[in-house]
Amino acid sequence: MANIVPNVEAADTKEIDMASVSSSKRYNQNSDLNVYHKVGVPSKQNLFREFTNTVKETFFADDPLRHFKHQSRSRKFILGLQAVFPILEWGRGYNLAKFRGDLIAGLTIASLCIPQDIGYSKLANLDPQYGLYSSFVPPLIYACMGSSRDIAIGPVAVVSLLLGTLIQNEVDPTTNPIEYRRLAFTATFFAGITQMTLGFFRLGFLIDFLSHAAIVGFMGGAAITIALQQLKGFLGISTKKFTKKSDIISVLHSVFNTMHHGWNWQTILIGAVFLAFLLFAKLIGKKNKKLFWVPAIAPLVSVILSTLFVFITRADKKGVAIVNHLEKGLNPSSVHQLYLSGENLLRGFKIGAVAGMIALTEATAIGRTFAAMKDYQLDGNKEMVALGAMNVVGSMTSCYVATGSFSRSAVNYVAGCQTAVSNIVMSFIVFVTLLFITPLFKYTPNAILASIIISAVINLIDYEAAILIWKIDKFDFVACMGAFFGVIFASVEIGLLIAVAISFAKILLQVTRPRTALLGNLSGSSIYRNLQQYPEAANVPGILIIRVDSAIYFSNSNYIKERILRWLVDEEEKRKKLYRPRIQFLVVEMSPVTDIDTSGIHALEELYKSLQKRNVQLALANPGPLVIEKLHASDFTTLIGEDNIYLTVAHAVHSCSPKVVEDA
Repeated sequence: MANIVPNVEAADTKEIDMASVSSSKRYNQNSDLNVYHKVGVPSKQNLFREFTNTVKETFFADDPLRHFKHQSRSRKFILGLQAVFPILEWGRGYNLAKFRGDLIAGLTIASLCIPQDIGYSKLANLDPQYGLYSSFVPPLIYACMGSSRDIAIGPVAVVSLLLGTLIQNEVDPTTNPIEYRRLAFTATFFAGITQMTLGFFRLGFLIDFLSHAAIVGFMGGAAITIALQQLKGFLGISTKKFTKKSDIISVLHSVFNTMHHGWNWQTILIGAVFLAFLLFAKLIGKKNKKLFWVPAIAPLVSVILSTLFVFITRADKKGVAIVNHLEKGLNPSSVHQLYLSGENLLRGFKIGAVAGMIALTEATAIGRTFAAMKDYQLDGNKEMVALGAMNVVGSMTSCYVATGSFSRSAVNYVAGCQTAVSNIVMSFIVFVTLLFITPLFKYTPNAILASIIISAVINLIDYEAAILIWKIDKFDFVACMGAFFGVIFASVEIGLLIAVAISFAKILLQVTRPRTALLGNLSGSSIYRNLQQYPEAANVPGILIIRVDSAIYFSNSNYIKERILRWLVDEEEKRKKLYRPRIQFLVVEMSPVTDIDTSGIHALEELYKSLQKRNVQLALANPGPLVIEKLHASDFTTLIGEDNIYLTVAHAVHSCSPKVVEDA
């Protein structure tokens, strides 16, 4: 018993202490609310300084010239060179240990890129050597100018298909191969110009208008379209019998129409066996990360084995289509082939701008992904300039649009690349291939190239991302599926157009129809939160609190005014049924309102007049510096009264509550 008494006394003492603490908290809260703080108005800036600050935040938020401050002229010159050619900066600390990692990574991605490049060039309706050309010159340029350590440069499936589809709509590659090729080089030139322009003028934010959801849908649709296009080579259907359209209905109609007289069983057997081998190699690499090199070299092994098989068995004599001729030698100059006048100039510009933007979107996404994984900063605008420069130079050396390849970049990362030197190693292997090895690809069956492309594009179908998008945001899922079905059932360009249109529609919807919320008080505190999120929060008698979750501009000002009045009418009806005091004060919580224009101020004036007719006083809580400055400039603060603008919602409620009691 003697032991129990002290414990009881201690518990009682603890309860008294807790009670005193809670009462002191309530006292402190009330005393804080009794102290009146006026909403501060920032000192007015002159027009020029305000304009320069806005431009700086819009285009130079990362302050790219900060390294040049307080430096000598010679040092500024060196820093300028390093800014354009980052290799001059990181090259100083390059060592043998880093080269070992880059050498292994470069050899690994080279073994992957050679067979892929030959296949991707067919997607672009170009001869096989042009795919190899595009993995020789562009990676060298990027290695000198790019800031990503992990991105692997070369042709990619989606851009190859997009380029091939868009140019084919203008020029037939079969009847006019020279004009088609010239237009491809011209489009590549303007793709590079587009990318450089966006980077130089720091307009990289424009590519962010294509939402992640739209990109997931577009890539998935493009992957299925690419895989369907490969059925021609996989089944041994001749080009003459296969449709030139890319939509799923036309392709499947073409496939089944040629079932009895167009399919070649030897070709199907080769394609199926090696496709199974490639998928099995991928499975091994996925299950054991140390065996990353297995799926990386599997395509090259497939090409070597299938080529030997066809050469030994002379399967080409039995209807198995082969590459036949792959031109030997380095990239010839194509400067004289660019269209710099006439109607093909405009065609090249339009196609190049679209292809350049898609290539930029893919490369930026890849670069950001691996930069985040290795925890280093990637300068998006420098990347755009680097990608643009390599495509401009590439267009003059018989290359078509190159960009960052996700499959190769992933292999590059896993293989232990340290710097962009892995791209130089890959380029050197392609250089050796072009000089000495290309004749050996003569008997390579088209079926193996189709299998390589099918196995490569399967990864572009990110169904897990689509499921996550569905769970998070249904409107995003609509954008995803719109782009997906647009590509599959119409064409690549229609799918892209739908993706962009839905992305813009979402932005417009969010701007023109911003969210508003009713706020209530959390019991025992001076905190006011969304009633929908916190149902336990209570309405304040005689006071309606509404939060506006957006800047107020001409595009949404009328909607916000009408939505606030609708909230007021609905709440008055509810409170009337419950016999609660009528609403006498309407407090607008303006913390999320980052800016307001003249239309927004006009809408607030109209709201104030409407409330006056209803005998309801308008009050504002916590307007930001830009907002309060404009409200003062327009004399709106004089209209509603300075004493009706409060620092917080709690201060507004504390000030208005006694007036409600008095009127009651």
